[in-house]
Amino acid sequence: MRTEKVNFYSEGIKLAGVLYLPDADKGKPFAGIVQGPGFLGLKDAKHYIMMFDKLCAAGYACLCFDYRGWGDSEGEQRGWVMPKWQAEDIRSALSYLETRPDIDADRLATYGSGGTGGGNAVYVAAIDSRVKCCVSYLGVSSGRDWLHCMRREYEWVDYLKSIDDDRKQRALTGKGAIVSAREGGIMVQTPERQTTTIKKDVADKIPDAMPLACAEAILEYSPIDVVHKISPRGALFIAVEGDAVTPEQQSFDLYEKAGEPKKLVLYKKTTHYGIYNDYFDDVAANVVDWYDRHLKYHKVEITEKK
Repeated sequence: MRTEKVNFYSEGIKLAGVLYLPDADKGKPFAGIVQGPGFLGLKDAKHYIMMFDKLCAAGYACLCFDYRGWGDSEGEQRGWVMPKWQAEDIRSALSYLETRPDIDADRLATYGSGGTGGGNAVYVAAIDSRVKCCVSYLGVSSGRDWLHCMRREYEWVDYLKSIDDDRKQRALTGKGAIVSAREGGIMVQTPERQTTTIKKDVADKIPDAMPLACAEAILEYSPIDVVHKISPRGALFIAVEGDAVTPEQQSFDLYEKAGEPKKLVLYKKTTHYGIYNDYFDDVAANVVDWYDRHLKYHKVEITEKK
């Protein structure tokens, strides 16, 4: 696998990415897969690179980048999670790949891992017909349901009130509350998230504080409302049974609402982070197989009903 550091622009903001390419030129121009990181994720995470290695070995090019305001990318709003911005950044990454002679612009796909990362792969595939298929790995179907399931009901009621109060405060003063992204301000950490080392390599680069306004943006984030628009392009959903970080119901709901072709793979006897050790090779095999079957372009398209 070869790597190339790249830059491209999204709504005038310079973003930093890494393009992973197969070792040999066989199959060139390569089909291109774009991944925006998951919730509080950065492009350099080793567990992302594990998947890129498998995909490059199968003949695919992969572009992973830091969203605006994150990691090595520019942007004044540092560490903000705004799904609409992230979706636009992914679409800009697709546009960048279209400009490269070593990438087949007719064979582009999205891949998303973890929370909003998995949701973004679905959302962009639904609204951008350049995406020939997508893979959502432990993804979010509804930001509102995702934030709700982390909290007891009385906590949820109080949380919604704090978001409403913050909206009014921003209107009066131009400034809103800054909260912890992990300790209840946005998400609520599970015991596994507090002890896992899966993100240790990038942990010190990930900010914790962000505006409570980001929670409002996540509440309005709803890939499930558009997932049906992906069909007749393919969508693969991967979930973990008993996932306390991104409950499997989120993937179930996306699968249920998606048109065909679609596939759902559920892994048991593991956890949100444990899957990397327990099932990684099988996950990668399912992902590669999906792209092999659906990341295609046909110059002649036939529709027939009998």
